Amino acid sequence: MKERVNQLFKDKLVLVMLVLGLLTIVAAAGAVRIRKGAQNMEESPYLEIKEPEGMIAGETEPPRTVAGSSNAQEAEPAGAGAGSHVTENTMGAAETEAAALEDPPADEAGAAAGDSLVLDFTESDRLLWPVQGNVILGYSMDTTTWFPTLEQYKCNPANVIQSEVSTPVSAPADARILEVGVNEEIGNYVRLDLGNGYQAVCGQLKEIPVVENEYVSRGDVLGYVAEPTKYYSLEGASLYFELLSGDEPVDALDYLE
Repeated sequence: MKERVNQLFKDKLVLVMLVLGLLTIVAAAGAVRIRKGAQNMEESPYLEIKEPEGMIAGETEPPRTVAGSSNAQEAEPAGAGAGSHVTENTMGAAETEAAALEDPPADEAGAAAGDSLVLDFTESDRLLWPVQGNVILGYSMDTTTWFPTLEQYKCNPANVIQSEVSTPVSAPADARILEVGVNEEIGNYVRLDLGNGYQAVCGQLKEIPVVENEYVSRGDVLGYVAEPTKYYSLEGASLYFELLSGDEPVDALDYLE
């Protein structure tokens, strides 16, 4: 019995030693594999690509500016700076010259023309007839005149000159346009400053090309004879022509050539 126990103990001891030896071998093999794996990791299987100088990994190319962008700041090529200033100056000069060739505003044009006109109409000066025709209703401030359309007698501060529709109406003297207006009796009209307190009014006009503060020369077109207003329907197409000295109407026939 004792021998069997001893034999069993020996068998177990041998088995334990075999197991320990096997574990030692397995541990050694694992250590070798781990070491080789570490070496393989240190030596990367991928080809290392050197990045260009001045570039950071992951950095993209700066965005290019778009033509016409308000914040475009792309560097100009060598020598472009001076050339661009020359171009800008040339373009600026060309634009200024082109602007000078354009027609100035009406009030500026009138002021410029006025520099060469001296408004100095006097009692001894003569007026150009604004239209050629018969005086069908004459000036009459001391007595009354019969107005066929109105069927009444009344004073007349102007001369009503017979004409044809669309006849050009001429400036009777050098003048400045004081007013371009319209009223019920004489329709569209132009009021002129002749100088020295003299004024003239041309009424029953159409297609008036002049504007206030514009200077006109003797004979310039002020407009065209229009269809008569309801106040002159029986008299027919005609020009209402009034002359004033100060604020008082005077007979234009005394001044017409």
